[in-house]
Amino acid sequence: MTLTRQPQTITPAEAVAEWQRAYAKRLLITDLAVIVFAVYGSQFIRFGTSGEPLLIPGAGEEPLAIVSYAVVSAVLVVGWFLSLSIFATRDRTIIGAGTAEYRRIADATVRVFAALAVLAFLLRSEIGRAYVLVAFPVGLTLLVAGRWAWRKWLTRQRRAGRYVHRAILMGERLKSAHVAAQIARDGVTGIEIVGAVTEHGGSPDQIAPGIPVLGDYSALDRVLQTVEADTVVFTGADTIDPRGMRELGWQLERSSTTLVVAPALTDVAGPRIHARPVAGLPLIQVDYPAFTGQKYVTKRAFDLVVGTALLVLLSPVFLLIAIAVRRDSPGPAMFSQERVGLNGERFHMVKFRSMVIDAEAQLPALAARTDGNGVLFKMRNDPRVTRIGAVLRRYSLDELPQLINVLRGEMSLVGPRPPLASEVVFYDDWARRRLLVRPGMTGLWQTQGRSDLSWDDSVRLDLYYVENWSLTGDLVILYRTARAVLRAQGAY
Repeated sequence: MTLTRQPQTITPAEAVAEWQRAYAKRLLITDLAVIVFAVYGSQFIRFGTSGEPLLIPGAGEEPLAIVSYAVVSAVLVVGWFLSLSIFATRDRTIIGAGTAEYRRIADATVRVFAALAVLAFLLRSEIGRAYVLVAFPVGLTLLVAGRWAWRKWLTRQRRAGRYVHRAILMGERLKSAHVAAQIARDGVTGIEIVGAVTEHGGSPDQIAPGIPVLGDYSALDRVLQTVEADTVVFTGADTIDPRGMRELGWQLERSSTTLVVAPALTDVAGPRIHARPVAGLPLIQVDYPAFTGQKYVTKRAFDLVVGTALLVLLSPVFLLIAIAVRRDSPGPAMFSQERVGLNGERFHMVKFRSMVIDAEAQLPALAARTDGNGVLFKMRNDPRVTRIGAVLRRYSLDELPQLINVLRGEMSLVGPRPPLASEVVFYDDWARRRLLVRPGMTGLWQTQGRSDLSWDDSVRLDLYYVENWSLTGDLVILYRTARAVLRAQGAY
């Protein structure tokens, strides 16, 4: 009698754990390679192959110890690598989405070099400044770039249906539909909603396009096996009491299925959310947005430094564009328009002129032909736009003079779109919150559709920015803006 080996079946949870380990291993190898390159590269740049030693002073004239920089570099490599692990920069809950991964990398890097500086001070040893000034920025930049490159790879895999969490929504229909819409809007969360179980199951048979209702709460076990889901997203249900939630957790634990609870909070960034366990209750504390203080002093300083640098670097481009605008059509090269800024204050925003001189006089006749979103006037083929103006608008070059507004304190590099006074008239209380911060040359609206966005989406993105601003977020938006501009997405 011949015995045949039965094929081993891998559960959905085991499959997810396998690809997560493989992805984390790729990050680990990349991090180690980057750190070794940055540290030993800086050693070579500073000392070459001479092998200059590091002297640790003793009590007398003789040094306490003479240490080779190769040893110092080895210790720094090990310490830096361990710091990335201690700060959980490869934690499965943060990799692939959001800015937490990048923040932890920056924190871990800053801490290890701060520890190096403290150690050098305590030992009264002078570590080569050039050695540190090369290793720190080069290493941090390459670590972030490496994670960014792997994230791009992961995004491509997820769009092809790989490396995703197959999830079932569990909860009341309206709440589940809202969560489904939020996840679908992002597009790169790594969560693929494959179905839902609701309070009554059955009818109607979908909670959102492409997301079928597969049964009621009692059918959860069967549904998980049928669709091979590894995650349950609990969206909320009045009919499930605390004991029922505990039993749900036990039920999912047996199959190692991940349980995610979606609170009734949307458009709130992670740094404003804090877990606060009280008497066995997993309470969530949500900080209010701050519109004053050190955070915004930092933002203003960032605007001044970067804005000044850009204005100096781009001055030859300003001259060339001004000459091209003047030659293309009669009139001045610059155009000034009144806009509404911080706290409703009005200011004059400057742009390169992209339309004919009497563009404002022609507007009433064109109002009915708008391609805008109900509040903003936009036309894909606006007859008032000049030939050179079409090129400037396509690549947002007409916006560059707003760097002057940034230096004057009327605008910021990143922020909500600066509206016209005629648009503010139509603002409700929600939309008016856009005026709580300085308007920006670019913002989330610029990176996620530009003129193609609906009015509701424009307001939603601007409000998200107003309430969740961070310097890291601004840097990400500036990068994404450059990418969107080069691709000329949604520009007209």
